[in-house]
Amino acid sequence: MRLRVFGLRQFAGLAMTNSVEASMTRLDPTKWQEIMAYLRENHAGMCRQWFADLKPSTLGGGLLKIRAGTSIQKNYLQNRCLEPFTEAAQQVFQQLVAVRFVDASDEEPEGAEALLATAGAPADALSGAGGAGAGLTGGLNGAATAAPTTPPGGTRPLKTVTSLEELTTSRQKPTGKDDVDPEFGSPLILSPDFAFDQFVEGPNNDMAFAAAQAVADHPAKAYNPLFIHGGVGLGKTHLLKAVCQQILSRDPNYHIVYVTCENFTNQFLDHVRTGDMKLFRQYYRDADMLVVDDIHFLSDKERSQEEFFHTFNELHQCNKQIVLSSDAAPQDIPGITERLASRFNWGVVCKVGTPSYETRVAILKQKAELKSREVPDEVIDYLARKIDSNIRDLEGGLNNVLATADLKKAPITLAMARDSQNDPNVEPPSRVTLQRIIDVVTEYYGVKVAELQSRKRHQSIAEPRQVCMYLARKKTKLSLEEIGGHFGGRDHTTVMHSVQKIEKKVGSEPKFDAQTEMLSQRVQTGVG
Repeated sequence: MRLRVFGLRQFAGLAMTNSVEASMTRLDPTKWQEIMAYLRENHAGMCRQWFADLKPSTLGGGLLKIRAGTSIQKNYLQNRCLEPFTEAAQQVFQQLVAVRFVDASDEEPEGAEALLATAGAPADALSGAGGAGAGLTGGLNGAATAAPTTPPGGTRPLKTVTSLEELTTSRQKPTGKDDVDPEFGSPLILSPDFAFDQFVEGPNNDMAFAAAQAVADHPAKAYNPLFIHGGVGLGKTHLLKAVCQQILSRDPNYHIVYVTCENFTNQFLDHVRTGDMKLFRQYYRDADMLVVDDIHFLSDKERSQEEFFHTFNELHQCNKQIVLSSDAAPQDIPGITERLASRFNWGVVCKVGTPSYETRVAILKQKAELKSREVPDEVIDYLARKIDSNIRDLEGGLNNVLATADLKKAPITLAMARDSQNDPNVEPPSRVTLQRIIDVVTEYYGVKVAELQSRKRHQSIAEPRQVCMYLARKKTKLSLEEIGGHFGGRDHTTVMHSVQKIEKKVGSEPKFDAQTEMLSQRVQTGVG
């Protein structure tokens, strides 16, 4: 019979009525293993590889304390995973048990939870709500900024700021009642998934990755501003949050304001309407680092651009770090003022592109490992070839496969992967390599590889080189830059021109079309 999961508020006044030992005790290791097994079986999608680092701390007064490795892990677990862990603990103990996550910064007296329970403390105290959001808190109407935290070696538990009055008081700056913003939001919870060691570096993002790490190591000294641009789902937000995580892991008191550009503009308009622009400006210009996601949202918003221009100048002049992301380079954002675009170019501008086949394979393997799941190589290969749009779609495809396996309680197979992608009758293409293409083409045309890589432009060399580039573009997932690199370091425009030239010739010359199709079949089937 499935035990009903009790809410923490129901539990608060009843904690001492159950038979769990009231005094602080060490948890039986087998019970902890049962809890983790229950989570893997019933909440597999939530489980992460780093859950293996979690340690049971103490059990007392009906409260199970679980120790996380970092404050970011603790805050994420407390705010995103509390109910499943509570459910698992109650299933294992078959009685009322609440869960609280702690880390090294929590230095409460031994038995404090039991005392709270005995006194009938409110559920928020038991749930550890005061420990959420270390370093970052939700800003005005949902933005995010740093919350004051316990200094290393201190004795206060981490404190979540819930009003602007608390923020300004805790930072020891004078404030009056007119400065209080009742709309000050909830904490931004950073997922440990969005850390640098969970980011897959490749030719499409290596510069952005290196620049983000440099900013995280030396904020306001390396690149200021850091401007990362690229298409949807390519990892821009991951890098922004990784910068925040690394800085906060080193200095929890570092004052970060993290906000989407849409929220920034909405907050600006709200405070113009209410006439409290002093509060708005103080909030953003008091930051040690301002992080704005999707800055292109400023497009054609003249008043918001004007306000952001002055905020940017203030922070930059005070040597405060600025990190921005966009779907386009500064000069390519429509409806943006020239003076603002020029400031975006002051530091370093990095592009993240579409990942190559090899990078997509690495991403899928990393995502599967993060979820502690074993996925066959043939399934990884199938997904990497079928989904070539962006990282978000890749992860969605993998999640569909894992969910299908969980629902069917069956091993992951290639047939299951095709079924999960609504592609039950299509076999994945055989793996075609650039080397295979080169071998087939050079044999047919009677040329040497060195000649294809040379600068010779004679027709007898140029045509097989262009055919190689054409087939590589059609049969592999290599980017234009990667293809050009294999043919004497030619740039992507040369490759694009070659592909277009062969496409035009195929469409206008039937004999050449048949010849190219024959080479394509040889490449695909492996028949020389």
